[in-house]
Amino acid sequence: MTAVRRAAALLAALLVVVAGAAQAHAAGYRYWSFWERDGARWTYATQGPATARPDDGSVQGFRFAVSEDSADASRPRGAADFATICAGTPARAGHKRVALVLDFGTPADAPSGETPPARRTACARVSEDATAADALAAAAKPLRYDANALLCAIAGYPHKGCGEQVSAGKAPAAGAGTESGPDANHESGSHDGPSLGLPIGVAVVALLAGAAVWQARRRGNA
Repeated sequence: MTAVRRAAALLAALLVVVAGAAQAHAAGYRYWSFWERDGARWTYATQGPATARPDDGSVQGFRFAVSEDSADASRPRGAADFATICAGTPARAGHKRVALVLDFGTPADAPSGETPPARRTACARVSEDATAADALAAAAKPLRYDANALLCAIAGYPHKGCGEQVSAGKAPAAGAGTESGPDANHESGSHDGPSLGLPIGVAVVALLAGAAVWQARRRGNA
């Protein structure tokens, strides 16, 4: 019985470790994600708005939410049709029109004390070589960036904070985003997928628990 109890204690301890890993895995970042419209669907942008140069007639989306990475990011909601959004903005020689979908997110994702504005659309008419950031600046001021060129606020929302980490059951960490945060809004490219740490931890627990039970039975039969 002593060996069985030891095996049970080991299993309980390992489960506590995995539970802690799961909580760490649930950590996310509160930030503006950048999207591009591809036909009838949104795709997560592979470069930041400061370097992306959308074509005339394109649709760009921005969504404020808490997410872990690009695989977990929330897409802009609602209709996103260029002809509808830019119907009241006529074409002009030497310029291009870019439709923008601005989704300020939900109250659950809002920083403490702030209320997200209603989702809205805008049509930016900008120079032919303008970036997505130029189009956004033309239609949704004021914008706010941090020292690392991370997009912090669109149309003044949120009033403070920038890419802060939000952990499950914990208050957001103060300060700007870090290298492990939402880097897709910087000049560089896409995010990696979800971490493999949690699945590996579960596998290790199962393996060790099985070994512990086997050892307990072996001792019991000795």
